[in-house]
Amino acid sequence: MIIKTKYHGETQIQEEQIIMFANGLPGFSDEKKFVILPLSEDSPFVVLQSAETAELAFIVASPFVFFKDYGFDLDETTVEFLEIEAAEDVEVMAILTIEEPFEKSTANLMAPIVVNRKKMLGKQVILHDSPYQTKHLIGGESC
Repeated sequence: MIIKTKYHGETQIQEEQIIMFANGLPGFSDEKKFVILPLSEDSPFVVLQSAETAELAFIVASPFVFFKDYGFDLDETTVEFLEIEAAEDVEVMAILTIEEPFEKSTANLMAPIVVNRKKMLGKQVILHDSPYQTKHLIGGESC
């Protein structure tokens, strides 16, 4: 199927690439279908692109690339919601805010995107009682 995207124009995707977000994302509850597309070759950044709305796309990356000690526990409700059976099926992404100059770019570590890659189910998880903030400089520390 062909979708219109924010960064790649019209792009061919396979149905099995679609990640279902049953509740959408906070602020975008009607958006249920997303795909992960590369931003560019050899980049740690990827695009979480709505499969239905071309202009809705988020630059995301594995938080572990920038924050080696990052970690959190998923509550049982989320594990069941995403049908997670094994840790290796889980991919975690942080939504980035890219700034100029790039050193001012931040990652939202308080609300990671968690995806069950085996079942292609996703959810943005809000970490309550967490030391993380919504804006951590990619180079370290929080804003």
